[in-house]
Amino acid sequence: MKMTMSCVACLVVVVVLSGEILDVSQAVTCNPLALSPCASAMTSSSPPSAICCSKLKEQRPCLCQYLKNPNLQKLVNSPNAKKVATTCGSPFPNC
Repeated sequence: MKMTMSCVACLVVVVVLSGEILDVSQAVTCNPLALSPCASAMTSSSPPSAICCSKLKEQRPCLCQYLKNPNLQKLVNSPNAKKVATTCGSPFPNC
């Protein structure tokens, strides 16, 4: 649990430092903090929650932007993140 909280805290710091709040389209506001419910699933073998899957599907149009950001790409491009996306039925886009 301590590891999960540390990962969430790191994600918050990365987002704040990167200024990565972008508007890709009128329907979606890109905000990597919206993926914080997925932190434990992306950093461990625990399954994603329903809220994680919902947020991941909401943020899917933004994933290519996150992958281009060196501060976010290690987390977003991890094998666990891809596994979470597949489990949620929202595989990563081809960027």
